[in-house]
Formats: sequence, C-alpha cells, structure tokens
Amino acid sequence: EEDFEVIDKNQLPDAAELRNEEKAKPEEARWSAPILSLAKKASENLALSYGSALKSASLVGLVSKPGSSDSPAKTNTRCHTMEERANLMNMMKLSIKILIQSALSLGRTLDSDFPPLQQFFVVLEHCLKHGLKVKKTFIGQNKSFFGPLELVEKLCPEASDIATSVKNLPELKTAVGRGRAWLYLALMQKKLADYLKVLLDHKHLLSEFYEPDALMMEEEGAVIVGLLVGLNVIDANLCLKGEDLDSQVGVIDFSLYLKETQDSDGKQDGGITAVLDQKHYVEELNRHLSCTVSDLQNKIDCLEKTNSKLQEELAAATDRIGSLQEEQQQLKQQNELIRERSEKSVEVTKEDTKVELDTYKQSRQGLDEMYSDVWKQLKEEKKIRLELEKELELQIGMKTEMEIAMKLLEKDTHEKQDTLVALRQQLEEVKAINLQMFHKSQNAECSLQQKTEAISSFEGKTNEMMSSMKQMEERLQQAEKARQAAEERCNKMKQELAGRLDSCRQQMAQLDSKCSTLEKELKSEKEQRQTLQKELHQEKDVTTLLKTELQQMEGLKKELRKLQDEKQQLKKVHEEQEQALQEMGLHLSQSKLKMEDIKEVNKALKGHTWLKDDEATHCKQCKKEFSISRRKHHCRNCGDIFCNTCSSNELALPSYPKPVRVCDNCHTLLLQQCSSNSS
Repeated sequence: EEDFEVIDKNQLPDAAELRNEEKAKPEEARWSAPILSLAKKASENLALSYGSALKSASLVGLVSKPGSSDSPAKTNTRCHTMEERANLMNMMKLSIKILIQSALSLGRTLDSDFPPLQQFFVVLEHCLKHGLKVKKTFIGQNKSFFGPLELVEKLCPEASDIATSVKNLPELKTAVGRGRAWLYLALMQKKLADYLKVLLDHKHLLSEFYEPDALMMEEEGAVIVGLLVGLNVIDANLCLKGEDLDSQVGVIDFSLYLKETQDSDGKQDGGITAVLDQKHYVEELNRHLSCTVSDLQNKIDCLEKTNSKLQEELAAATDRIGSLQEEQQQLKQQNELIRERSEKSVEVTKEDTKVELDTYKQSRQGLDEMYSDVWKQLKEEKKIRLELEKELELQIGMKTEMEIAMKLLEKDTHEKQDTLVALRQQLEEVKAINLQMFHKSQNAECSLQQKTEAISSFEGKTNEMMSSMKQMEERLQQAEKARQAAEERCNKMKQELAGRLDSCRQQMAQLDSKCSTLEKELKSEKEQRQTLQKELHQEKDVTTLLKTELQQMEGLKKELRKLQDEKQQLKKVHEEQEQALQEMGLHLSQSKLKMEDIKEVNKALKGHTWLKDDEATHCKQCKKEFSISRRKHHCRNCGDIFCNTCSSNELALPSYPKPVRVCDNCHTLLLQQCSSNSS
C-alpha cells in the first residue's frame, strides 16, 4: 500500500462529509474543496516525512545537535539536501501513482506523448542528477547521469543490448540524450528497477559519480527503486527515432497533480467514487500480486528441489557409466586371458601330435626292418629253388596260394579304397556340420562319435592286417620245414631227376619271369600300402585337429555371444542415459525460461490444483510409468502430470503471455472454446 499511495485510508474524507461541506459553501467553492483537502493532506504528509527525515539525520549525525562543534552553514546545507531528497522522493511517489492510475484507466500500453509518462521521466532525471559530481575535461565541465548508467553494462550483462542500441543511434550527440534513451529502453524492457538496484548494490562504484549525501547514495534511492517495481504492470511503446532527446527541457508540471475541473455535483460524486474504486482495485491487485508471488516462490522451491534431484541423478548416472567402463575393461582383460589360454592349449596339442608322429615313425622303421628281413629270406629261398628240381609241384601250389593271396590283397585294397571314399564323404559331412555348429551342437557330437567308431574300425582293420602278416610268417616257417623235407627227398631223387633237368630249367626260366612280374606287383602294392597308411595318419591328424578346433570354436562362440549381449546392453544403457541427459538439459533450460516468464505474470492463475511431482508415478492419460527416459511434464491449464507424448501441444493461455505446454484433453477443450467464442 505504501508503494502505491501517499494518503492513508483513514485520512480520506467520506462522500457524505464532502456533500455536507459543499452545501454549506457557495457554488463557486464546491469544485475546489476536494482538491484543496487532498493538497492539505499531501502537505501534512510531506511535513511528517520531513520531520522523520530530520530525526533520522540527527540520529545518524547529519543534523547538528545542541552543543556540537559544526558550523550553522554546514547544518543548513545538510538540511537543505535532506529537504531536496524528501521532496524528490515524494514527487516520485506522486508521479508513479498518477502514471499507474492513468494507465489502468486508459489501458496498460502507453506512448511517448502521454503527459504523465513524460513527467515521470522528468522527475526520474532530477532524482538521478541529484548530488552528481562535476567532471572537468579539456572542453569544460561535464555533469551528466549517463556515466553511472554505463556501469550497468559491466555489472549486468543483460543490459549490453541497451548500451549497444543507444550507442548506435545517430541522432543522439550528448550524454543527456543517451541517458534519456537508456531510461526509455529500460522501461520498455520492464527492467528499470532491476538495473537501478544493481547500481545501488555497488555503491563503492557510484561514489565516483555522486556526492556522499546524494539521493542515490542514501536510503531514499532504495525506496525509489522499490516504487519503480510497480511500473512492470505498464507496457510502454516508445519511439526513439523521431524525438529530439538532446534538446528537451526537464521541467516538472505540477498542474497534472492539481487539476481544476468545473463539473456538476453528480460528476464530483462520481469522481470521488471512481478514486475510491481505483484505490480498492489497487489494494485488491496488491493482495492478488502477493498471492501470486507466494505461489511463484513455492514453485521456485519445487523447481530447485527438482533441480537438486536431477543433479543427484546426473551424479548417479556418471558413477554408473564409470562402473560400466570398469566392467568393460575387466571383460577385455578376461578375453585376453582366454585367448592366451587357448593359444597355450593349441601349442600343447601340437607338441602331443609331434610326439605321436615320432612314435609312429619309429614303429614304421621297425616294420620296414622286419620286411627287409623277410625279403632276404625270400631271396635265399629262390636260390634254393634253383637247386631243387623235385619241388616244382610244391612251388606251383605255392604260386597258386600266392595268387589267391594277391587276390585277397586286391580285395583288401579295393575295400580300403571304398573306406577312403567313405572317409572323404565323412570329412565333407564334418565340414558341413562345422558350418551348422551354431544351431546343431548335438548333431556335431553324434557325428564325432561316428567318426570315433570309424577310427576304431580302421584300427581293427589295421590289426587284421597285422594278423595276416603273422599268418604269412607262419606260412614261411612251414615252407622252411617243407624245404628241409625236400632236401632229404632231393638226395634220394637226384638219380631220377637227372633226365628232366633240361625241361625243368626251361620251366624255371618261365617261373623266373613270372616271379619278376610278381615282384614288381608286390612293389607296387607296397607303395600303395605306404600311401594308404600315410593318408590314414593324415586323416587321423586332421580329425584330432578338427576336434580341438571344434571345442575351441564352441567356447569362443559362447564367449562372443556373451560379449555381444553385454555390449548391446551397455549400448542401450548408454543411449538411455544420453537421452536422459539431453532431456534433463532441455528441462533445465526450459525451467529457466519458465522462471523468467513466471516473474512477469500479473494475473491470477486458474483454480486448478497443481499436482506435486512426488504424488504422480504414472501418466494420467496413457497410465505409463515414469522413468529416466519418460519424464514428467505439468499441464499449465489443469495442473496434472503427463508424459511428453500426452502433453506435446502448446497454446497461449490468459495467465501466460507465451505459448506453454498443455495436455491433449485441455488442448481440444480450449480449441472448442476458441471456436465457440469466435462463432
């Protein structure tokens, strides 16, 4: 009430008292009665304020007390400056009050031609000029209030736009004109009180421009800044291009505050009631603004709490990201250890295979030696056969047996070729199974069992071959026994076989040729056996290598799957956290903008209940639960909490000058209301 009024409520005369006084006075004096009463009350208030100022000055020590050593000239100058400050403060109160009342009666948008607005700037200029220090330059003395206003740009970076726009105006040539343009732009931005408050907070900088007893250096300056806050209700549209701000003369026009009107009695009553209505309206507006300020403070507290919560969530998210990175490094180390172990196992298996090959070569050498001994015995038998003539029939029988054995060997070779073909087919099947190991691990195990059975069968066949070799050795022993018996018979039959030697020799030559052919065939069969045995050993080595590779592949595939799953999970967590951080940053920027918009709100909010963040865990429309990725958003119309998809619409509400977030239901209802109002 003190910011908007000079006169108290109790000091205002009632309408009935004014009517009685008007009836008692002549008609000429009726119109001036309320004006004179208001002037008397204003003078009384000025006297009271002057007396209180003197008391405060005496307490501080500005006014000399009886018995002090100050000269009367100094006390007079101090009293004079205090009077000037009090008068300027009271004039500022009156100008602000009349400006607000006229703006409320005519509308809140004012032009530069509006007289109360011009007088307000004149009074403000006088307040800023009070107590200015004179600066001496080469041209002369300079005394302008634009110097302290330039400090606002350094103290408050938001005022840099005003300073640059004032400097870019080509029409302004003096510091006074620049200062007036600066005040016009600050009033249009509704930040005049904020900028002056910043100056008052740094009085050590103002002491360079003002005297110590200047208005801006005393408490009256803070009072004036508090009064200027009420001007945020007014919207001023001021044009700076067509005005000559340098040559304007700042003279206070007191006629605005003491107007003379010749109206009838009914009009006087209507004016008094209008003044009272305006007074009640201002009181109601003050009360309403205090309520809105309290609501806004509560909202600011809520926003600060949410900001603190979001900061805690950010810290937790950063900790989680660090722990996940540590886990990733541990997984990489485990992978390296597994690779080293697999390489070591491969080296061990290679060494085992080399040892097996060495043992096989040694066994092979023993067999070759045995085979060479057998061949030596055969050569000896051939020499003995040349001497023996009577054993032709036995040798023919032996040849037939040898032919039978050759046929058996051919059959064995054919069977081995068939088994080789089967083994190759099985190898191809193993390759196909290796390609399908991702989905058919059990089938692979079955095929491995089949291969082991085939290998066991091959080992059985090799055992059979060894048994056949033993049988051949037994037959050789029997042949030696028969040879001994033949030698005994030979001694008896020498006389009988003398005539048949020629024919036998011819037959022996034929037999020698046949033996040479048989030896060639035996050599070829030996070479085939060697090749077959080499292929068998190679196939065994390949199967062992395939088994080890299959086991390693299975282990590596499992590890790869685990790592891929963990990598996908980490990617999802990282993407969700990045989205949450982006939304949190957007939410913080939006909250700052909303804070600035909320400060400019002058009308009352609607009667809907504003739901708290802690009370809502699910979206009211889609019933989905809120999380880090699904954030909470208030509807500015109904006050409930929704998710981003259910509250993505924006509309300009009566309580907000800019478009704000609205839920889908309120959006449709407001559009219907607008369409019905327009129709």
